[in-house]
Amino acid sequence: MEKNKENTQEAINESNESENLEEINEKNTNENISENKEKKTEANEDVIEENAEETEEERLKDEIRTLREEKIRVLAEMENLRKRFDREKIDSIKYGSVNFARDILSPGDNLERALSAINKEEEHTQSIKYLIEGLLMVKKELSSVLEKNGIKKIDTLNKKFDPNLHQAMMEIEHNDFDEGIVVQEIQTGYMMHDRLLRPAMVGVSKKSKKESETGPDQDSSPDREDKEKDLEN
Repeated sequence: MEKNKENTQEAINESNESENLEEINEKNTNENISENKEKKTEANEDVIEENAEETEEERLKDEIRTLREEKIRVLAEMENLRKRFDREKIDSIKYGSVNFARDILSPGDNLERALSAINKEEEHTQSIKYLIEGLLMVKKELSSVLEKNGIKKIDTLNKKFDPNLHQAMMEIEHNDFDEGIVVQEIQTGYMMHDRLLRPAMVGVSKKSKKESETGPDQDSSPDREDKEKDLEN
């Protein structure tokens, strides 16, 4: 009986130890699983954090690149505006008095007409001579003022007709010149620096009808008649 009790007690003890071992193993297993989960979670968090840092870095780089491009574009626009402002400033200084210059040309034209109407061969009284001298002085002073402001006459006579500078008012038959040559100036034209202030009104040469019908290729000389006789013979 006592042996049976001892065996039973030992069996119970062994069973308890086995259960304890299982609990310990299970506990260790749970702890390992928990540790692995924590490690995985930490690793995932590190990966997410690294990805977030890389994304933030790329975003900042893109933003810096965009700001740099905008800065370059703004600087280019400012440089263009500065050049445009300088150009407009120069033009305003050079051509700001265009309207006034055009208005002052009309009195100059009237002065020219008055002087051209005077008969130089006629004997004038002293008072008329003084008047003519005064008009010539005014003309000279006016020309000096115009040149000082960059206004110059357009040279027209015996020049090829230029539609950018001349305004043809008539055609004049003139066999001594080629067609399209300015042979008469009706009104003087003016340039202001490199811009046309007023075109010159001119008369342009053209060949007479007889001359144009004959032409340079047609031979009307006696030699032509001799050639025709030779051909007939």
